[in-house]
Amino acid sequence: MAITWKNYSSGDSFDEMITPGGRARTGAGKIVQYLRGLSDGDLRERREAAELAMHVMGITFTVYSEEGGIDRVWPFDIIPRIISAREWRRTDEGLQQRVQALNMFIADLYDEQRIIEDGVFPREVLEQSVNYREQCIGIKPALGVWAHICGSDLVRDSDGTMYVLEDNLRVPSGVSYMLENRLVMKRVFPELFEDYSILPVDGYSTRLFDMLASLSPRPADYPTIVVLTPGIYNSAYFEHSYLAQQMGVELVSGSDLFVGDDDCVYMRTINGRAQVDVIYRRVDDLYLDPEVFIADSVLGVPGIMRAWRKGKVAIANAPGAGVADDKVVYAYVPEMIRYYLDQEPILQNVPTYLCMDKEQREYVLANLDKLVVKPANESGGYGMMVGPAASKKTHKEFADLIKKNPRNYIAQPTLSLSTSPTLCDGHVEPRHIDLRPFILSGENSHVTRGGLTRVALKKGSLVVNSSQGGGSKDTWIVETGGR
Repeated sequence: MAITWKNYSSGDSFDEMITPGGRARTGAGKIVQYLRGLSDGDLRERREAAELAMHVMGITFTVYSEEGGIDRVWPFDIIPRIISAREWRRTDEGLQQRVQALNMFIADLYDEQRIIEDGVFPREVLEQSVNYREQCIGIKPALGVWAHICGSDLVRDSDGTMYVLEDNLRVPSGVSYMLENRLVMKRVFPELFEDYSILPVDGYSTRLFDMLASLSPRPADYPTIVVLTPGIYNSAYFEHSYLAQQMGVELVSGSDLFVGDDDCVYMRTINGRAQVDVIYRRVDDLYLDPEVFIADSVLGVPGIMRAWRKGKVAIANAPGAGVADDKVVYAYVPEMIRYYLDQEPILQNVPTYLCMDKEQREYVLANLDKLVVKPANESGGYGMMVGPAASKKTHKEFADLIKKNPRNYIAQPTLSLSTSPTLCDGHVEPRHIDLRPFILSGENSHVTRGGLTRVALKKGSLVVNSSQGGGSKDTWIVETGGR
């Protein structure tokens, strides 16, 4: 029995592919018609082919539990998410605007702090920031950029409006899965790529290399770039090795590098030492340099901060960039855009309540059953509470946490995240999704054509993180000359 859309309903949510009347949205007509023509057996074969490809290609992620780290094959849905190129161009502009303001904000905090002096950003937020690094004060990174790779999470509400849910500027992950999703889809549905005008994503690795090369402190046709990983036990190790391989650069751990007497960074090789120009680091700040941060860290490189401060090596993302990777700071991004760029934000924030504000805190405590509560600096969906799905006991626990440390919590309305048709047990059902595009900032800026669409595979769930049972889809930005 082929897919029918007659009984497909996303309820009150905005569906990315099907209108409430059962028609295909702009840009989705061909894929809807194509899926309609596939039998159950065809769909099963395609899904099994995708799962086999994921397994053979070794596309995994790590879930941490009480039993330790468990490697799992990346969960993938074969029905793509469709966005028209016309809509995406506006989103692209909004993301570039946002990251430009965030980079100016970070630079300002480690310099004159004009935004605080002018009363636009509260000093107390900075004073209680766990990711502000005093060791970075006065440093001027290459090109004035701190967050070279940013992953901003986008969600669409029930009215179809696209919002920015949060910005990830420390060590954002997920881009390798975006690239691998596209490779798998080309294997599974090669005929669709002949019929559709789908904007490519496979140039990302080249763009990433070029951006990193533009940061090199030495004039060189081909600077030495390395990817610094915490090691094989890190949940994103697949991505570290994948990106290094795709860029044709060395994947290194802290013990592979050292800082010489000349304050340059060198890599140990079988042919002797080789000077390193740019480090794409996937190690958190506090483990980066035992001379400056955690003294017994074996993940970093002693003296690397000294080398960076003296301009002998470039580091992406720059240490200290995580000061803007804070859900309380997030609430002030629209004001940053107005302050630094003298522009109105193109993309809107989700309405956000700051628990450090007495009035807003009282509202949050009185409405915990209606709100999503998040800690300011957690990621991966950890430490958050979706109020309508939580028990009264959990509400009380979070009320106590908020009262104990109000600076550490924000709350947002429970958005009815948009849905997308998803293959579930042989039939198609709506599942909630978000989107993480990646923005590169160097000499030039670039936004991926689409990004990593994450799917809440559990029925009714709003939590899309892979660590919490989510999966992903390929994201197609399509030129729509017609339907």
